[in-house]
Amino acid sequence: QVQLVESGGGLVQAGGSLRLSCATSGRLFNNYAVGWFRQSPGQEREFVAAIGWSLVYADSVKGRFTVSEDYAKGTVSLEMNKLKPEDTAVYFCAARLTRGSSPSSRTSYDYWGQGTRVTVAS
Repeated sequence: QVQLVESGGGLVQAGGSLRLSCATSGRLFNNYAVGWFRQSPGQEREFVAAIGWSLVYADSVKGRFTVSEDYAKGTVSLEMNKLKPEDTAVYFCAARLTRGSSPSSRTSYDYWGQGTRVTVAS
């Protein structure tokens, strides 16, 4: 059973920072990549960043967010700086098992966490 658990969400003022973590467990055998997505109320889930077989960022977060990994510990982090109110969303981490699949496509991912809420106050 594969599990992904996000943590680190919360309330922050615009311009502030938060660090999200994604803890993975289960039978991934170190042969997977992780992506971060976010979803605001009434909006579709959108890609934020991915790491593993490729390092990719959405244009909206480039230069502000940094994704890093420690596969030995089974954790992937998302450092978010210069946060804006439009970054407010529930953030999800996900794992994909197919090398070569699109890192920014939701359908590439096989397992999802439950999400952690980030609220950026103006």
